[in-house]
Amino acid sequence: MGDVTTMTATTRTAGATHHRRRPELAAFLRSRRARVTPADAGMPPGLRRRTPGLRREEVAQLSGVGVTWYTWLEQGRPINASAQVLDAVARTLRLDQPEREHLYHLAEVPYAPDRQEGAERVGPEIQGIIDALDPRPAVVYNARYDVLATNPGYRDLFAGHHTKGFELRNVLWTLFILPEPDCPLVFRDSELPLMVAQLRGGYGRHVGEPAWESFIHRLLASSDYFTELWESGNVLPPGPRVKTFRHTAVGEVRMTSVSLSINGMPECRIVAYTPDDEASRERIEALRDLRGR
Repeated sequence: MGDVTTMTATTRTAGATHHRRRPELAAFLRSRRARVTPADAGMPPGLRRRTPGLRREEVAQLSGVGVTWYTWLEQGRPINASAQVLDAVARTLRLDQPEREHLYHLAEVPYAPDRQEGAERVGPEIQGIIDALDPRPAVVYNARYDVLATNPGYRDLFAGHHTKGFELRNVLWTLFILPEPDCPLVFRDSELPLMVAQLRGGYGRHVGEPAWESFIHRLLASSDYFTELWESGNVLPPGPRVKTFRHTAVGEVRMTSVSLSINGMPECRIVAYTPDDEASRERIEALRDLRGR
């Protein structure tokens, strides 16, 4: 009889803990969403925005999850969340490591920092490397073209009028959604097919993962050009090539891009840009000078 009573009490305690965690999870997500502005995420502010933070549908979109699913999560409903989806939400809300761990505990998902934190968190050593390349632009991407870190030179290169909104958390999404005249790539029709072919190479390692599947689905639904390129089935690894960018302040800049793998960050890479000619070198220097004005 005592064992039955103990088991019943334990069950009630576990149920009560679960019941308390969900409202706490809902409050935590709302508070983190409120502190991330549209500008932080590279999005336009929009009209009639009642709060400075992101809307629920914007968090869902940037995280690659369904709006209904995220709404239910933020409402504290008893739904299941995978580690991959929580990782995506954590990136969108810009959670640091303690906040990410707190999110996992509230969602009752085992926390495995080595699986994600080591894979996609850019530490000071890597940030120091790309900062040392300034004024040459450098960025850290993962296989899905999420922007994980940038240096001042990269931000200078994409700070022109035509590139407003470029620093959305995912570069590929922005390039396809921007109107063609606003695209920072001069030779868009030759560059984007190569990027999509690289994306497909990464996708093969993540088939079936919610964040990836939702990301691909949203691009297919939003861009006929992406659909055309995706259906071609081309696959290509990252590699060096010359790209031409446009900037309203200095004009066209020709850059050679080189991808460098990063130890301890599987599927992530540093992409460093070097001026391809003297005129481009002078224009990159000019961008650095403009930065201080």
